[in-house]
Amino acid sequence: MPYKQSDEDFMSRSQSPVKVEMNDLDSEKESLANFLHKHFKLNSSLNQEGLELNGTDVSTYELLRMVNKFVNSKGLNRTHWVNVEGNAVKIKRFKHENKEKKNKHPVTAATIKHGW
Repeated sequence: MPYKQSDEDFMSRSQSPVKVEMNDLDSEKESLANFLHKHFKLNSSLNQEGLELNGTDVSTYELLRMVNKFVNSKGLNRTHWVNVEGNAVKIKRFKHENKEKKNKHPVTAATIKHGW
């Protein structure tokens, strides 16, 4: 796993709100809120960065699993990944370098002349 967690972190639920930050997925905020409400019975409020949930309802690592399920169900796992930072679950975009496409079958000039 990319993060270290202790049993206390996994099972403890804090009084502070748990956030889901999704800066480049503004159009998906409402659908994530509906997904969390429909499948996990979690109420959330929308804000500029993403969603905010009550910390007593869910821990950050439980929310990480739920947000991962959402990202996979929407097919966003090719372009985005989910991470926990503090009491926030962040959906981030992969940084792709532009690669030059190589032509597997380059066209060669016809230089052979048949002389029969």
